[in-house]
Amino acid sequence: MGIAQHSTGTPLLGDPAPSEVLGAQGVSGALGGLESAEVSVETVAEPVSDQRLGRLWRVICHDDPHTTMDFVVEVLMTVFRQPSPRAFELMLRVHHAGSALVGSWPESVARGKVAKAQANARMDGFPLTFSVEVDD
Repeated sequence: MGIAQHSTGTPLLGDPAPSEVLGAQGVSGALGGLESAEVSVETVAEPVSDQRLGRLWRVICHDDPHTTMDFVVEVLMTVFRQPSPRAFELMLRVHHAGSALVGSWPESVARGKVAKAQANARMDGFPLTFSVEVDD
């Protein structure tokens, strides 16, 4: 005796619940102990060639006397996906050295991140700037 199903695979109204069909043994009894079976999945990553990605572009953050340190850290975390400790370290490097390499991405990604970061800065009234250059 099976459960009648709609074409979507869901049980029809009025059909017995799965527990009624399986009886007292329930799902685990019906599976015969298979619920604890281990499944191993191996993922093999193919190396991505530079040719397929194209050139990478460096994003550099520049210091200015008006943007707050907290705002720089926030932008590095939200736009550039830097973990908090790394964002703080980058902010200090920008503050002390005048600029710092944030990361390297394909050109369109790098330019998109810079545009978003600078737009966020302008909305908050900060002159924070980034530059993009070819990563040799």
